[in-house]
Amino acid sequence: MCFEGTHCAESVVMKVKLSASHTLKNLYPDRNIDISQSLWVWDSSENQTKTERKQLKDRLESQVSMKEAYVTMIREDKDKMERIKKMGAELQGRVHSDFQALHHFLRVEEDAMLEELSREQEEMLQRLERHLEALQVAIRDVEQNINMLRQTASSTDQSVLVELPELNSKSPLQELNINLNTFRSKHIAPLQYTMWRKMFQHLNPGPAPLIFDEDTAHPSLQLSRNKTQVIESDKMTNYTCDAKRFLQCVNILATEGFQSGRHYWEVDVSNNPKWDLGVALESVNRQVRVKLCPENGYWTLRLRNGSQYSAGTQPWTPLTVMTPPSRIGVFLDFEERKVSFYNADNMALLCSFSSGPRGKAFPFFSTCLSERGLKPQAIRIVHFPFECPSEM
Repeated sequence: MCFEGTHCAESVVMKVKLSASHTLKNLYPDRNIDISQSLWVWDSSENQTKTERKQLKDRLESQVSMKEAYVTMIREDKDKMERIKKMGAELQGRVHSDFQALHHFLRVEEDAMLEELSREQEEMLQRLERHLEALQVAIRDVEQNINMLRQTASSTDQSVLVELPELNSKSPLQELNINLNTFRSKHIAPLQYTMWRKMFQHLNPGPAPLIFDEDTAHPSLQLSRNKTQVIESDKMTNYTCDAKRFLQCVNILATEGFQSGRHYWEVDVSNNPKWDLGVALESVNRQVRVKLCPENGYWTLRLRNGSQYSAGTQPWTPLTVMTPPSRIGVFLDFEERKVSFYNADNMALLCSFSSGPRGKAFPFFSTCLSERGLKPQAIRIVHFPFECPSEM
């Protein structure tokens, strides 16, 4: 009995080969048959069969693996389709809700304005009706006076003095002063602009009127009087050394921090070749120099050399920005845990972080150190709907 599979197979093969050799000799005794050559042909054919079987097995395994990969991709694509449908429905609901809020605001304003217009119109018409009635009475009085005077004149001789009849002596009516030009001008004012300004009070989120927190400013930063503009200075200001102040980098925070809801603000970065903007956790260490990345409590967008935009990751993630923005919009959404950056000139998305801050966070700004020989440029928080000049 054969216990080793390989040896057993080889023994069987040898027996088959010897049997074939004897068979050929018995069948063709008069022929000079090269048994070794026949056996070589046998071996070669057997090896080729093994190779082909191996190739067949490999191809089969490859196709099975490919099928499994395709099945996995189909499952993942179907899952993505369901997620897209769900996300699309959710986003459509949010878009509808946001527009519904705007529509409601505009309908309320439209109704109020039309009601005011109708009231003023009715008041003017009533004044005119009362004036018309008074004029009608006055005309009747005047006509009575005319008739009386005519009768007196016709019944007396011109050479005889007569007593003049007593006339109705009411005060004469004056022309009613209704300024139609004022009425028209009031209601054909720049209505859309007026509503746009009023709408800012109802936007959610609306542009936050942030100001810089001078207690967090690096000593080489100078603030404007209204604290909406900051610029690097060549003179260090006197400062108190506490945990709130940045000491290693030219950074500054806004006075207002957030830990829930959705918030948006804009920063004017015109003509500034380098800056860092974004969000920082309240708990960041402001006494040391650190890399600006989410792992260290910073979600930022940065600019270098006037055209090199990057997302604040480690390493930095380069961004392709076709049109350099003059204003950057920062959107902080605690509900979605997102921090997004926009070109506020056209609201094109520049980049977005999907794992935003947990806990209280503050708007973050850095002018960065200016290059030698170049004049430092300011960055400015934009206030809407109008702004006051920022004096340094």
